[in-house]
Amino acid sequence: MSAAPLLDAHLLADRDAFHLDVRLRIAAGEVVALLGPNGAGKSTALRVLAGLHPLTAGHLALDGVDLDRPDRRVWIPPDRRPVGVVFQDYLLFPHLSAVDNVAFGPRHRGADRRSARRRAQGWLERVGLGDQARRRPRQLSGGQAQRVALARALAVEPTLLLLDEPLAALDARTRLDTRAELQRHLGAHPGATLLVTHDPLDALVLADRLVIVEHGEVVQEGDAATVTARPRTDYVARLVGLNLYRGRADGHAVTVGELTLTAADRVHGEAFVAFRPAAVALHPSRPGGSPRNVWPATVTGVQRHGDNLRVQLAGPVEVAADVTPAAAARLGLTPGQPVWAAVKAAETRAYQA
Repeated sequence: MSAAPLLDAHLLADRDAFHLDVRLRIAAGEVVALLGPNGAGKSTALRVLAGLHPLTAGHLALDGVDLDRPDRRVWIPPDRRPVGVVFQDYLLFPHLSAVDNVAFGPRHRGADRRSARRRAQGWLERVGLGDQARRRPRQLSGGQAQRVALARALAVEPTLLLLDEPLAALDARTRLDTRAELQRHLGAHPGATLLVTHDPLDALVLADRLVIVEHGEVVQEGDAATVTARPRTDYVARLVGLNLYRGRADGHAVTVGELTLTAADRVHGEAFVAFRPAAVALHPSRPGGSPRNVWPATVTGVQRHGDNLRVQLAGPVEVAADVTPAAAARLGLTPGQPVWAAVKAAETRAYQA
């Protein structure tokens, strides 16, 4: 990150037996997605940033101002932080109209009723809900409620915008439309934005950079192209749809357990090797010809995966293979069936661990 970060944080926090240790730096105008499996620490990080849970150690500074710094006994309460939050369930006030929900933040921060409602109406216009201002949350669709929640968060002109699974409560069609709308608004937000999600598509579409957390720690970060091309954990590999293994490399050969794979890349020492499920070809007997990587396997499961079938295989390594329904029928794939798996060296990538 070349510019000085708007958010500069080292989040060290404890919740019961869980320990969070995450560094975050987000520039002005940048959208960062925080991804990870359930229990990884995403929600804890968001609560700490919002001021709903204190740091045990470390620091949290926004635009050069400390919001939470235990060693200096600094802690700014949530209502005094320049932070806007869109919660997963939106948490709109059910007894207030859309315009009064959005006006709540400015009113709480000192604006008079008239100017707060005028600002709120302006934000509703920006999110395309100017004609829904008098409706209460129960009269709004899921997509409309999400936009009201976004307008409420932005109406306080936050330096940091926090989005907690903002699209999770929407159906597939509404999610598609709302994601595009949200992308437009995040692109116009001058502050820093942190998107907490477990959905890779939301992260890839909305974020400039990805930060992956597991067990309370950052395991990988970078732009989408870097993370998707070179995953470093099983979770990230599953997220981006790759078979991933760690082994020992000597040039183009990478030894993973009892199996040696030939890769397109030359690496030495500890290395990762990865290939797409679609690159795995299945055969009823050992194939001849060009594949450099061939091994016996056993089918452990078959399930629908888009237009194809995803076949799970046991053997020297556990592998996911994508095959067409026609190929599956021709091979008669069923759990327990022995097959041969093959992957071309050109389809196999290796990189330093």
